[in-house]
Parts: sequence; C-alpha cells; structure tokens
Amino acid sequence: MPVRVLLVDDEPLVRAGLRAVLEAQPDIEVVGEAADGAAVIPLVRQVRPDVVAMDVRMPLLDGIEATRALLRTVADPPKILVVTTFENDEYVYEALRAGADGFLLKRARPAEIVHAVRLIAEGESLLFPASVRQLAAEYGDGGGNRAARAALERARLTEREGEVLRLMARGLSNAEIAARLVVGTETVKSHVSAVLAKLGARDRTQAVITAYESGFVAPG
Repeated sequence: MPVRVLLVDDEPLVRAGLRAVLEAQPDIEVVGEAADGAAVIPLVRQVRPDVVAMDVRMPLLDGIEATRALLRTVADPPKILVVTTFENDEYVYEALRAGADGFLLKRARPAEIVHAVRLIAEGESLLFPASVRQLAAEYGDGGGNRAARAALERARLTEREGEVLRLMARGLSNAEIAARLVVGTETVKSHVSAVLAKLGARDRTQAVITAYESGFVAPG
C-alpha cells in the first residue's frame, strides 16, 4: 500500500513542487491539497491520508493550530510533517510541541523530501534528531518544564526504558537500538511502546521532547 499524503500550503508552487517529487515515487500517493490549515480536518476525513505535509505559517489557520485541532478532533489522526522555510524557528518547535511528528525544510532536496515522508510514515526513527535537539536547547525551557517533569515522574520508567528513551533522543531507529543493546528488534518495539504509553506520548517525537523539557536528557 502506498503512503497517502495530503499537502497543505498557501503557496501553489510549493504544493506543485512537493506533488511532483512525491508522485514520482511508486510507494507514495498524493491524495489531496489544501491552501490553508482551516481546510485540513474535513479533507483528512474525506481522503484519509497517512501523512499531512503542512506549512507552519498560513494566513487563516497556521500549522500549529491546525495540528492541535487535527489531533484533538480526528480519531486515529495521520502523521504530521511540518514544512517550513527556517530550521531554527520557534514556530517549528511549537508545532512539534503541539503534536507534529517532524519537520522538513522547503529547500530540501527531492531525496530528502521522499525520505522524510517515508520515515514519518514508518514512525520507527526520529527525523533530523540533531535539529530537534538544537530546537529543544533554544526553546525547551532548559529542562525546567513542570508538565514534562511531572509526566516523567508519573511514568516511572524502568532502567531499560530510560536507556531506550535516551537512544531514541539520539535518533537511533529500533534496529539500531536493538544492535546497541544486543536484544531483538521486537523487544525494542515493546520497550518503545511502553515508553510512549507511560509518558502519554503520541509518538517518539513527543516522547523525546518530554525527555528534553523534563531534563531527563540534556539537549546540548
């Protein structure tokens, strides 16, 4: 089954460029387009994408609020890939905080765009972990976020689960974590699932942000 992608950007040329790049791949299908975040929820319900590639800044409803609304309103929501002009941008970090699964620069090369969509769809690794770490270092409250610290305290992670969370924050995939810990991939998947459930995190991106903002993992 191809990865189904919905494109949301107020610039027609950006949407056209993304569509051309993605539809050249046999395993990716663009199932719809929207020019503003306000159109996301009805379109998601209509075309049921696996991934929404969404501009972070739009005139009526930006990508941050659209992400919040989508995750709050739609059952079993798609993955959200924020598309942005600037990498080191507080808007990007706020979108990740709101529940986006990763971000992509508009100037990215075609191969990077395709890789980002596939990685987000699979959900087994962190997209651009070094950039997420830099964003957390600049905008993540320096480990003093009370909500994140409370979530981590409630989670009561085991020693192994904490180790897995640290490796997730470094961007390692399930297979890479398995090799590092000398365990099976299915064992790692079980640990990752436990970490997400205990933290109340939607995905590994949200878990890693909690790890940084609670001070459990230092972003520097």
